[in-house]
Amino acid sequence: MTDTSHESKQLLHIVFGGELESLDGVVFKDPSRIDIVGIFPNYATAHAAWKSKAQATVDNAQMRYFVVHLHRFLDPT
Repeated sequence: MTDTSHESKQLLHIVFGGELESLDGVVFKDPSRIDIVGIFPNYATAHAAWKSKAQATVDNAQMRYFVVHLHRFLDPT
């Protein structure tokens, strides 16, 4: 039997993005075209995916990608 009491808690993160209407807010031009990059098991892998997508779209100032702490929605305590 494996003791899992010392294992770290799974902290899921989602990475997504799209083109914004303006640089002043977070309103997507076309929500149906939001790019869902994926769900990741920890912040480090989510950040790496975010960074890759952000760098790939650097020429479009209105394109933004976000990392959301999905685990906070699953367990808000």
